[in-house]
Parts: sequence; C-alpha cells; structure tokens
Amino acid sequence: MTLKPTILKLGGSVITEKEKPLTPNLHAIGRLADEISQSKVHSLILVHGGGSFGHPVAKQYGIADGYVDPSQVLGFAATHLAMTLLNSWVMEALISRNIPAVEVNPSSCLVTIDGRIKNMELKPLKKMVKMGIIPVLYGDAVPDTKKCFTILSGDQLVSWLAIKLGADRIIMGADVDGLFSADPKFDSSAKLIEHITLEELKNLENNIQGSMATDVTGGMLGKMREVAHAIDYDIKTMIVNATISGMVYKALKGEKVNGTVIEKG
Repeated sequence: MTLKPTILKLGGSVITEKEKPLTPNLHAIGRLADEISQSKVHSLILVHGGGSFGHPVAKQYGIADGYVDPSQVLGFAATHLAMTLLNSWVMEALISRNIPAVEVNPSSCLVTIDGRIKNMELKPLKKMVKMGIIPVLYGDAVPDTKKCFTILSGDQLVSWLAIKLGADRIIMGADVDGLFSADPKFDSSAKLIEHITLEELKNLENNIQGSMATDVTGGMLGKMREVAHAIDYDIKTMIVNATISGMVYKALKGEKVNGTVIEKG
C-alpha cells in the first residue's frame, strides 16, 4: 500500500536572499537538502516558493492581475524562467545528495480559473511518488481560463495537492518560528502560538500581517488562508522555522519541534 505523502513547503524567503533580486541562498538550500536526505522520509512531495526570483519579475509585469497589455506575454515567460532558475539550484542540491527528485513544472500541467486551480494532470506525479521519486513543484506563472494567465502561489499548490492526494501532513518551512499573536518581525510583544484549531485560526486572521518584502501571493495571511482548505480536510499542518538548522529534519522525522501545529479541531 502506498503511504500517504508528506508535503513539504520551503518558503521563498528561506531559500533566496529576498531583498536581492535573483539571488539564491545556497547555504540554506544545501542545508535543507541535507536535512531531507538525512530524514529518510518516505513518500515526500516538495514545493518551494519564489522569493527574490519569481515575485519581483511577476510584480514588474503585473502577471497576477492577468492580461491587460501585450508586454505581459514576455513578462509571463520571464517570470517562469526566473522560477526555473531557482528550481535548478534546488534540484542540483537534491540530486548531488543522491535524492531522487524530479521537477514538475506547474505551468505545463495545470490551468487555473480566476486564479484558482481548475485542473491538473496528476498521473505522472502519483507514479513518481509510488516509485519513491520526490516531485518538486513551485509557485509559477500559469495559464488561466479567465485572466489568460496569473500567478499560482506555492501555498495554493500545497493545499490543493494535499487534498487531492490525501496527504498525511503538511510541513510549512517559513522564516519565522510559526504563527504569532502579531507579526514578530515588527512587534516585540508577539507570542508564539504552539497549537491552534481552524476556528481559532479564522479568529486570528486579522492580526496576521504580511512581510514588507514584495510578495504577490499574500504573505503570511495568504499562506494561512490557503492551508486552511487542507486543514478543513483534517490534514494536520505544522509551521516551522526552516532558517534554523535541524528544524525541517525534526519535523520530517515526526519529532517534537518548536513551531505551530494547526488542526481542524
């Protein structure tokens, strides 16, 4: 019997220098590849964000808003290219550590309608997981039946895949320790929330602020709104600080780790 997959999201702010356009954080990428390798987790799907690669280009051309000007067609291609460049760094780190990982390009296998995933070809991905291959996906510029094109966030992709594939759990590797009562980057009185239910999360929404860096996919508030869909299907979700060595490893191993656990209730 095929194990239910774990879906691991590595935030763009973790694997890139988010204030420096098109700059990967090679140390973080390598360390996280080590942690994935050492965890020896079975049935894993990896999704990563765009950070300083996809977001600035997408914002420059207004890709998230859909087609309004012919110049955006080049912007669509440039955004996708930026994401494939970042993905190549991630793939190189995984393969060099003998991790059987294969890129799955979202813009070539799914379509959205008004920014929401309409359909996706899942057969190749399911086959990869069954063979012990780790599919690696990412937020991307994708075709849209209503807008012509748009930006698909890695967070929406994580939630959608978790539901469709019946994931065992979601691990969100962020650049903060988890969910806080306020934004810890700007409020020193913010307190870490170690456990929260979906209902409590909805009540907390107004207190979660996005980061100051350019993010066309919604910041922390957007992330929580997306994973809420999966949590509603009783898929346990954990947020951990992926910038701290060992956190992703411990989460993958199922060990107790500092962070936030979000459950349906």
